[in-house]
Amino acid sequence: MRKLTYLIVFLAGLAVAGCGGRKAAVDESNIEVEVVEGVAGAGEDASTTGLGDDPGTDAQNLGQSASASSGDGDDSDLLNQRVVYFAYDSSLLSTEAEAVVEAHARYLQSAPDVQIILEGHADERGTREYNLALAEDRTQSVANLMQALGVGAERIQTISYGEERPVALGHDESAWSLNRRVEFLY
Repeated sequence: MRKLTYLIVFLAGLAVAGCGGRKAAVDESNIEVEVVEGVAGAGEDASTTGLGDDPGTDAQNLGQSASASSGDGDDSDLLNQRVVYFAYDSSLLSTEAEAVVEAHARYLQSAPDVQIILEGHADERGTREYNLALAEDRTQSVANLMQALGVGAERIQTISYGEERPVALGHDESAWSLNRRVEFLY
């Protein structure tokens, strides 16, 4: 598992170095990134959660900025997604979540004055303390990938809310899957 983590970090570093004209310095000793396939629960209705009042950081402007800077129209759709979801009792990023994080990292690289807040959440199962720690692990998974892709740690703030701020109030899997998330706030 550790070898897989280092391989992912190494490949991410190569991708960043190969895409730009500069080499990205990555301290691999503190970064762990893991990806899993097929995490259920990503709902379209929460894709713009956390949009700020600043017109420069709304979903449409983020997408336009990323498209203009990278020439890739796909980033617009990914930047409109302000939430990534996790499997039960996990802080592993799905392939879909990793693509969203990568798009936000590209945007942050193109906008050096922009800061990001990552809010981690968990569903209601588990103790309060456990859910706070799990939500923190989820934000760290996102932050670690962003750092591996060249976003400075000083531009990323993480907050763990655990189960305290659910978006779905039900007591079943459909509600729980929406509450296992990290939100991106600009």
